[in-house]
Amino acid sequence: MRWGLLGGTFDPIHFGHLRCAEEVREMFGLDRVLFVPAASPPLKKAKVTPFADRLKMVALAVEGNPAFEVSDVEARREGRSYSVDTVRHFLDARGRDLDLFFILGRDAFADIRRWKDWEKLLLLCHFVVMTRPGYDDQRLDEILPTSTAASFRYLPARKAFRSPSGSSLFFRSVTFLDISSTDIRKRLSRGKSVRYLVPDAVTGYIDRHSLYRRRA
Repeated sequence: MRWGLLGGTFDPIHFGHLRCAEEVREMFGLDRVLFVPAASPPLKKAKVTPFADRLKMVALAVEGNPAFEVSDVEARREGRSYSVDTVRHFLDARGRDLDLFFILGRDAFADIRRWKDWEKLLLLCHFVVMTRPGYDDQRLDEILPTSTAASFRYLPARKAFRSPSGSSLFFRSVTFLDISSTDIRKRLSRGKSVRYLVPDAVTGYIDRHSLYRRRA
């Protein structure tokens, strides 16, 4: 099985998340893309919407795509939501039957040295760093420490970096829709429409539960 793992706050989820996930799924022939809302994001300073609401919005957003699924795994653990623990959870559960691709944006990858056990995480599974056109062959030593970057070997035929553990790190351009959760929250707090920015089912949930009306 080839699974993609896309984590995030998803506060709220929007079409930008969904489109990028679909392109990566198709690009790597993934059987499934798991959307994993963070229960307690360690790097988020601002207050986030309750996990139950964010989980439900993701579930509504992925309905209709049989390859998309939402996971509440990070709410079933105590403490902060660390990606390294989430990846280990799925690898331990599936063992050798699972080929796991961790999906993230370039901005998040550029900040990876702030993540818990990030060096171990890079060796646990494949990484797909989503970029805009022109960044496909991003130099690792512009992001990672020189010693870490040097341990990865670039394979031109695969357009990927091979890690010491044998996993691959890909930079791949996708269609970035200029949508942000922050902007959506601001629009909603001002009583503005977010139609065509988030799925209708998510908009309906936001309206029914009066989310984001007083918080930017």
